[in-house]
Amino acid sequence: MNKFEKLGLSPEVVSVLSSLKITEPTEIQEKTIPLVLAGKDVIGSSATGSGKTLVFASPLLENLNPNDFVQALILTPTRELAEQVAYSIKRFAKNKNLNVLAIYGGVDIQKQIRKIGQTDILVGTPGRVLDHLKRGTLRTHKINFLVLDEVDRMFDMGFQRDVESIIRECPENRQTMLFSATISSDIDYLAQKHTRNAKEISVEPNVDPKKLKQVYYNVETNKKFSLLVHLLKEEKAHLVMVFCSTRKNTDFVARNLWDLGVKAKAIHGGLLQSKRTKIINDFQENKIMVLVCTDVAARGLDIRGVSHVYNYDIPGETKDYIHRIGRTARAGKEGTAVNILASRDYENFSNIVNREEVIVTPIELPRFQRVMIQMDFPRKKEFSRGPSRILRSRNPRRNIHSRPFGGNRYTRNSDRHGPRRSFQRSDTRKNFGSKKKSFRRS
Repeated sequence: MNKFEKLGLSPEVVSVLSSLKITEPTEIQEKTIPLVLAGKDVIGSSATGSGKTLVFASPLLENLNPNDFVQALILTPTRELAEQVAYSIKRFAKNKNLNVLAIYGGVDIQKQIRKIGQTDILVGTPGRVLDHLKRGTLRTHKINFLVLDEVDRMFDMGFQRDVESIIRECPENRQTMLFSATISSDIDYLAQKHTRNAKEISVEPNVDPKKLKQVYYNVETNKKFSLLVHLLKEEKAHLVMVFCSTRKNTDFVARNLWDLGVKAKAIHGGLLQSKRTKIINDFQENKIMVLVCTDVAARGLDIRGVSHVYNYDIPGETKDYIHRIGRTARAGKEGTAVNILASRDYENFSNIVNREEVIVTPIELPRFQRVMIQMDFPRKKEFSRGPSRILRSRNPRRNIHSRPFGGNRYTRNSDRHGPRRSFQRSDTRKNFGSKKKSFRRS
């Protein structure tokens, strides 16, 4: 008998899994699938890539049949994870003809509205799901299964109220499954309030600490980027993820790496969904070798084959550090986590290395050549709707908030002086007259 059949899955589902070369259940699958098939509410704690999508998909595959209404709702924190979960469930359910739809912001809502009426399993981000509920385009009265995936990440992103609002719209007589990398007091409160005698399952991360090498370099701030370029060009790396703390820094690092001959692209929440999807696909297909990202890519996405993780900016939370380095050293393969420290990173890094489970080795700085970096990139002029407009300068320190209808050289300095009507002179010609790019060494 197949191992998945022993867990309670039907031969029909097992045959699909076999065709996808999924033959060995992971720890979270082994512990949780029998419970969810028995109709129990569960709270699962496991890392990204541990196989929990199949866990919460199992009762859907076994109990749902095609209908003209939403029977299962799955909430995810990011658009990429919504797409990934929907894609995985479609593959698992290819013999059942279940209609699976991913909904999220940043794309045409009318197209989603037309499809929701024929959807059996809906996967979405909290903001867009709540938007459909307010419009009346999503009806939840026949939902039998509610899944909250990466709950801690949703709370970190400020979706807690949205999540609770969505839960209140769902029938009380349902099966609820919560999955998270860590279980916090907020998640405990949510579980006690919205689940029925939930079973808690916890598994260790699937990163092998024996195969994960963690190192750090201590470098001057103005040489940080040059060291990153040297390491990327010298290391024999396969796929690399470079983590930055802000979108601005992510774009800065990716663009300069590309200009220096490193195939790198940035991904963060400020990009259009179509562009984010294309970048991730290109990374998985080895069309680009370096993915420069914010923490949005550290959670939820199952990106495989990453040999090196670079922390260009050190995160403020230990859990974020653990999630980042968890992208490598997976499935028995070796991996390296490299931390590039400058003076601004010392406090965050000391908080991380004080944890017993984090052992990071210092590495002596190699000899490397300083590179020229481009500081300013061309920006489009952006105008906000309404009575006033914002003129975006190539120099962010020179952004001009103009008076209504423009043409006035006097601008209100409300950011610095609050409600007081304090004005300063600005020369708009200086902001838009020069097209030269500025460079400096790093």
